[in-house]
Amino acid sequence: MTARTSDIARAAGVLRAGGLVALPTETVYGLGANAEDPAAVARIFQVKGRPPSHPLIVHIAGAEHLGDWVEEVPATARLLAERFWPGPLTLVLRRGRRVPLEATGGLETVAVRVPDHPVALALLSAFGGGVTAPSANRFGQVSPTTADDVRAELGDAVDFVLDGGRCDVGVESTIVDVTGELPSILRPGGVTREDLEAVLGYPPAVPSTSHVRVPGQHPSHYAPRARVVLVEPEKVIAEAELAQELGHQVGVFLPPSFTDAPVKAHAVVTVPGSMAAYARGLYGFLRELDRQGCDLIVASLPAEEGLGLAIANRLRRAAGPRTTA
Repeated sequence: MTARTSDIARAAGVLRAGGLVALPTETVYGLGANAEDPAAVARIFQVKGRPPSHPLIVHIAGAEHLGDWVEEVPATARLLAERFWPGPLTLVLRRGRRVPLEATGGLETVAVRVPDHPVALALLSAFGGGVTAPSANRFGQVSPTTADDVRAELGDAVDFVLDGGRCDVGVESTIVDVTGELPSILRPGGVTREDLEAVLGYPPAVPSTSHVRVPGQHPSHYAPRARVVLVEPEKVIAEAELAQELGHQVGVFLPPSFTDAPVKAHAVVTVPGSMAAYARGLYGFLRELDRQGCDLIVASLPAEEGLGLAIANRLRRAAGPRTTA
């Protein structure tokens, strides 16, 4: 779907006036604000219920603008930007003075990317600046991949929803820290570790912890209302049926190798064999099981290669410990 020129102009006007715009990207829908307007950026945190220490990603119209937002552009960052932008890759660099600390969670680093979506790029071009845009959902919950997802969750808290159709990648961008001697993956996403290795000539590290705060590091994230339980693939059916017998409304992510196996559960999602299709549908599957009234979702992790690394990351976060009021 291509948004009308008038919609893009209206969205750019909302951003200039300090408002919030939900915009499509190839990964998920973002909740956008003028990156140089601290008050507008603060509204993002308020609407999402997001802790102000969690940094946001600044979206820009092209790699040629990167130097406007960061202190310096190391050779590795330039190489990755030239290869993967526009695309689902976010680079963490030293913050330029143009970026307010409100957008970086108080850090002296900033996360920047160029989205690969015609509507997002048209908006960025029309607006003429950077747009901070975390996923357009309540903090810690399932990211939206359609405009309807945004409307259902955030409603009138968003000043304008720019509809660009369903997101093609379906999971967030890969975040790579390029502030040190060697780049490292702080969040796996739409650009795979193997993709990065092909350009860098070596596999970047994927540390379990990092001194650099970036989006998506909270122990519980991307979480549906239903509790998510992860087991080995061969145990999914037995675990689901036991929970169903114990009175749960169980949703099942049935692994591809078990697609013909009968399972007694409230709702069943057959996981695609293609990791690209799985990533594209992941958040929609979680939302659908919530809509069907499931209180427990039983799933297994895919092989952690290619996009499977990002999918496994999202499922682990969805199954993470949740805080209670």
